[in-house]
Amino acid sequence: MKSNPPKTVTRPPLNAPQPTPYPAAEAAARLLQARLGEARTNAGWWGTYILFRKEMARFLAILGQTIISPVITTVLWFLVFGFSLGERLQDIRGIPYVDFLVPGLIMMAVMSNAFINSSFSFLITKVHGSVVDILITPLSPNQIILAYTGAAMVRACLVGSVIWVAAALMGAGTLYHPGWSLLFLLLTSAAFGIAGLLTGILAREFDHVNFIPNFLLVPLSFLGGVFYSVRLLPEPWDNVSLFNPIVYMVNGLRYGMTGMSDVSLILGLALTFTAILAGWATTYVILRKGWRLRT
Repeated sequence: MKSNPPKTVTRPPLNAPQPTPYPAAEAAARLLQARLGEARTNAGWWGTYILFRKEMARFLAILGQTIISPVITTVLWFLVFGFSLGERLQDIRGIPYVDFLVPGLIMMAVMSNAFINSSFSFLITKVHGSVVDILITPLSPNQIILAYTGAAMVRACLVGSVIWVAAALMGAGTLYHPGWSLLFLLLTSAAFGIAGLLTGILAREFDHVNFIPNFLLVPLSFLGGVFYSVRLLPEPWDNVSLFNPIVYMVNGLRYGMTGMSDVSLILGLALTFTAILAGWATTYVILRKGWRLRT
């Protein structure tokens, strides 16, 4: 009588994946993991909006200081220079002096408010130590720049628009080409919003932030054709003024409001775009490395 050979049982390796008895649950787990990955990816843009809203709420909560005060100050400039000098100058290159003055005053207010909004806001987060809360979020450097710059642009354009309306109610003619006016308002506010953010990152004290408006922005604004045409300057100062970038921004808005410009609009656009790109790139590198932030 023949005996049957013993059966050989093949066992799977210990580290081999075990088949799940619930394939539907496994598919649901994979789907959930994919959705969580998408949520993490999109969290930065939602966070960008939240940071933008926080910055908006910050300056709207003190409306008297951020909007009303600069508007009143600029309207006083308009009353003093527009009506006192306007009676003597009459017009500049065929444009009534009152109409000539308004774009310069608006641009001066836009530049200062965009710069102050982002610079002081970011410096406050450093002073309070809450900058760490921003750095540990899923926000990328580009998204942080976008949120702060966007809020600065809103404040600057809001101040500029109120001054524009106030000047129009006082009899100034300030509507020639709305497209050019809006373009230079947005680009200039973006350039100075980024410059303010970069200053807020680098500054250690509030005096460091105040240095830029008091000793750089205000002198360049007064020498940037706000109150006069650079073509009326004697040589060589008429050519020296062309190295002031604010001249191109002021004249870009002046063309949009009055149809008159002392410089090339295309060159003004190119310089403003260059300022935005250079400021954005520098701020991006500093935020990415965390220089003067992770101390």
